[in-house]
Order: sequence, then C-alpha cells, then structure tokens
Amino acid sequence: MNPDVIDNTERHRLELRMDGHLAHLDYTDHDGVLTLVHTVVPDELGGHGLGGVLVQAALAKAIAGGRRVVPQCPFAKGWLDKHPDAAASVDLG
Repeated sequence: MNPDVIDNTERHRLELRMDGHLAHLDYTDHDGVLTLVHTVVPDELGGHGLGGVLVQAALAKAIAGGRRVVPQCPFAKGWLDKHPDAAASVDLG
C-alpha cells in the first residue's frame, strides 16, 4: 500500500485519502522553512503507517524546495527521531 499524497497548498497541508477517510499533515511554509504543525490520521486508518507517509512527503517537499524542516508536531518529531536516516536527508532547524 502506497497511497498518493496531495499537496493542498491552499489549505497548507499534505493529504491522503483512503477508504473514504482523510489523513493530513498541516504545515507552514515561510522564508525557506517548512514547519510541520499537526498530523491527523483518523482512527479508521490507524496502524497503516500513514502518518509516516505524510512526514516523508513533507521531507520530499522540503528537499525539492531547498527548505529547512522544523517539526513542531509531536508525531512528526517522534517519527524523525525513530528514522534518523530520513531525518539526515534534510536540515532540521
């Protein structure tokens, strides 16, 4: 399972839909800094690693735009702590 993540720039969030449910990671993007604000994965989608998929999409967005990443979201910070190789791919500010 590798769901497509959509960058909804109007709502400032990365989104993925599965089984009629929406998971998303809210962000701000200012002055070369992508701040990961809040991750939401509905209970119905829990346990599938979708939060990690969203964080990885945020890292890809940061890399593509040459941005630093600031993980304010506790989930995103925890995911990055557990995945040091992925965290090393970006400048964490």
